[in-house]
Amino acid sequence: MLKQVAEGVLVHESEFIQSNSVVVQGRAGVLLIDPGITSGEMDCLANDLRGLGQPVVAGFSTHFHWDHVLWHPNFGDAPRYGTARTAASIQDLLSHADWQALVAEGLPPEYADEIPMDLLGLITGLPAGAAQIPWDGPTLRIIEHQAHAPGHGALLIEERGVLVAGDMLSDILMPFLDLEAANPIGDYLSALRLFEGVADGVDAVIPGHGSVGGAGQLRARIRQDRAYVEALRDGGDPDDPRVGLAAPLEWLPDVHRWQVQRLTQKEQN
Repeated sequence: MLKQVAEGVLVHESEFIQSNSVVVQGRAGVLLIDPGITSGEMDCLANDLRGLGQPVVAGFSTHFHWDHVLWHPNFGDAPRYGTARTAASIQDLLSHADWQALVAEGLPPEYADEIPMDLLGLITGLPAGAAQIPWDGPTLRIIEHQAHAPGHGALLIEERGVLVAGDMLSDILMPFLDLEAANPIGDYLSALRLFEGVADGVDAVIPGHGSVGGAGQLRARIRQDRAYVEALRDGGDPDDPRVGLAAPLEWLPDVHRWQVQRLTQKEQN
């Protein structure tokens, strides 16, 4: 079910780690951001859009990870955009003859048979450094950074006061660093500074996974994520409930320990 979070901005939440599909209404139709996750959920989303009486006229993937580059035939064949680096990353993956097997390794087993793969990753890269998405609707300012994934693109809908954060600024997930990057901690802290720079105009932040944050919560999430990343940098133990004994997902403490191990290995090499 679609829930309105601001004028012309609606969210559909998946059962899989509270994944958020975002709908932005334009003049001739809607822009669909990171739709997912299962075929049934995307059917439901398509039905909701039919109820709005607006077709999908464009799509956007915030980054190239499998759960952000999905699509469904009921959304039509509208152009699907991503940053140049996002498009290059997913095209590199799809160039492998065994790409479906590579993606399947990361799928949650309880949902794997329900995730449609046929239209995965058919992304058109915007010109390098593009500042906006080309479509007939509210201005969508691209905030590109290198945290979490190469060319990750958050979207700021300034006239609606909404930040679509992609896999950042979650209330249930701690920061997941791009551990293949040369400077994963520096990249993450730089991205948080970008978000801080637009925080004054944001009334709602939509993470890729988790709850939509209302007015004032953006800065609190930035502070929490910065504290976590700085603790990783300084070799401390993060005082973060998302990775503690009461973690919202039981596997998050294991991922936290894995991140610490990988960062230690990078420093030693």
